[in-house]
Amino acid sequence: MSKVLEGLRYSESHEWVKVEGGIAVIGVSDFAQAEMGDITYVDLPEEGDEVQAGEEFGALESVKASSELYAPVSGKVVAVNAALEDSPELVNEDAYANWLIKVEMSDPAEVDALLDAAAYQATINE
Repeated sequence: MSKVLEGLRYSESHEWVKVEGGIAVIGVSDFAQAEMGDITYVDLPEEGDEVQAGEEFGALESVKASSELYAPVSGKVVAVNAALEDSPELVNEDAYANWLIKVEMSDPAEVDALLDAAAYQATINE
């Protein structure tokens, strides 16, 4: 069974958000990486790019499929996890330790619209 961490917020498209001050740390859920299988490539935006809540910001590719990534919040990308360029499999090893991007949120209230751990668990159990 997939891990769902308390204290994070989740989107229905399986991204997670951890809020640190005005910064949203964004990754993909354990459920998403398990569904995809071995991740072979990560396509992420550049630092300084703007992302919009609900819009595509990158993709993960695995031996099974390619899956778009959707921004759970809007804002400016302030950090990209460069380790994933050379080692995309880190997402499979620990989806929560290996974040994808960090975003300076333009509207922190967007986080309130995301699912809490219990609601996300219910979504993936359906």
